[in-house]
Amino acid sequence: MSYKDTYKHWLESPFTDEDTKKELLAIADNDSEIKERFSREIEFGTAGLRGVLGAGTNRINKYIVRKVTQGYADYIKAAGEDACRAGVVIAHDNRRCSVEFSNETAGVLAANGIKAYVFDSLRPTPELSFSVRELKAFGGVMITASHNPPEYNGYKLYDERGCQLVPHINAKVIDCIAKIEDPLSVKSLGAEEAKDFVICLDNTVDEKYYDAVMSIAINKDLKKDDLKIVYSPQHGTGNIPVRTVLARLGYNVIPVEEQCVPDTEFSKTENPNPEVAGAYTLALEYAKKADADIVITTDPDCDRLGVAVKQGEDYIRMTGNQSAAVLLEYVLSQKKAKGTLPENGVMFNTIVTSDLGDRICEAYGVEVEKTLTGFKFIGDKIYSHEIGDKKQFVFGYEESYGCLMGDFVRDKDAVQASLMLCEAAAYYQAQNKTLIDALNDLYEKYGYYLDALDNFTFKGLDGTEKIAALVEALRNDPPTAVEDIRVVRFEDYQTAEMIEKGFSKSNVLRFILEDGSWVAVRPSGTEPKCKFYFCVVGKDKAAAEEKLALMKKVFEQS
Repeated sequence: MSYKDTYKHWLESPFTDEDTKKELLAIADNDSEIKERFSREIEFGTAGLRGVLGAGTNRINKYIVRKVTQGYADYIKAAGEDACRAGVVIAHDNRRCSVEFSNETAGVLAANGIKAYVFDSLRPTPELSFSVRELKAFGGVMITASHNPPEYNGYKLYDERGCQLVPHINAKVIDCIAKIEDPLSVKSLGAEEAKDFVICLDNTVDEKYYDAVMSIAINKDLKKDDLKIVYSPQHGTGNIPVRTVLARLGYNVIPVEEQCVPDTEFSKTENPNPEVAGAYTLALEYAKKADADIVITTDPDCDRLGVAVKQGEDYIRMTGNQSAAVLLEYVLSQKKAKGTLPENGVMFNTIVTSDLGDRICEAYGVEVEKTLTGFKFIGDKIYSHEIGDKKQFVFGYEESYGCLMGDFVRDKDAVQASLMLCEAAAYYQAQNKTLIDALNDLYEKYGYYLDALDNFTFKGLDGTEKIAALVEALRNDPPTAVEDIRVVRFEDYQTAEMIEKGFSKSNVLRFILEDGSWVAVRPSGTEPKCKFYFCVVGKDKAAAEEKLALMKKVFEQS
């Protein structure tokens, strides 16, 4: 059907509710809007669904959620009766329609005879991962759009290991989804009809998760009274778990009260993304009034952690690479001091993560394994060593502000990261050091590692084409040098060479320079963006910044 025919079908279908019909009638005279909404189907990609809310096949709405869930249900039923009985855990964040989408997901699963576990209110993504494992469920669904703007929502799937679906499993689910021709006709049971299949979870799982998180503490007897922590959950799911865990372990936490409310509109924050300065504005006001030592903030689904540190009279924000490097050094050094660092330890990070962590691991005899972007690959790596009894997981992280220390979760976990970062801050404070001082110690030892991420956004129907053209230009005519520094290796993760090295086929390019610096180019799997990741190493900050500027000029203007 043409996009106009699809629009007409949605408008006239007996399965379309009145509110949706009103929304569609409001755009009846706007052909470009109709085309934008109906000329394509929103893609279920490597990280599930994520998109703008609204009526249409290229939007997130209850009918698209039903379609995706029906495809997932068909995949579960094909796995057998035991899979249906094991069921699916469903969690959601604070976003618009998240509660509705959670209920719709449970309703579709129930209509297919599949057990569904649901929470009574919002929960963080890492607790969803934990719950799947704790309840021995077949899988999990997380309704979230992470740190995206308020008009977005999304849908992520997890396997029985509590790990986001890896590509070969994801492809099977996508095949099942593709067979659902009409999302409007997918059956979803209401609460009363679905009650035999839907189980509402009490706080037992919460308490087990809190206990597991608290178990990762290394130095529980640290003096904490002098450490002042300002915390913001950015209106999201971290408020209760982060504050609960820190309070139980004796930390002095000052909450940003206005941002503790689970607001769908994120009305009291400039930006809910810990990667950008706007997420810290109000928290820094609190910090300055209280003379706080650190500011921590988690994104709405609480899998990412950002931190700002008081250094002199100023507060300095750390990048995800920087805070993770300090955490990694703290964890490895303290485990070595206590004799608990395994001889066969392994750390996982991604191909777009700074190499500073690699140097730290080398110093402690910990092996490093690289994965593609996406924490599902780290979760998969943990599992592969777990069943093979090869190496023992000690740490996992990626540049996008996500860390994992305890493998009872198989996704990045900002509750864990919040606890460990506060512990590290208390430890270094006892030595009259800040987290920034600890970072500078690493630079002094290993060289000044400077990381940067630039996003190029291309919206609209032609955005995908523009991104594809940009990446193909770099693939077909790659730069060979930055000034007098040669590009000594070019990695294309769509080639047989990289697949043979154990990487899934992925549209990622990576250019390694002879001095160890590198740049990676990756189109986003869930957003209309092309991302440029830079890792530069220099003798000092000035040298690294000069080199970074040259690299951006060469690669972003190619």
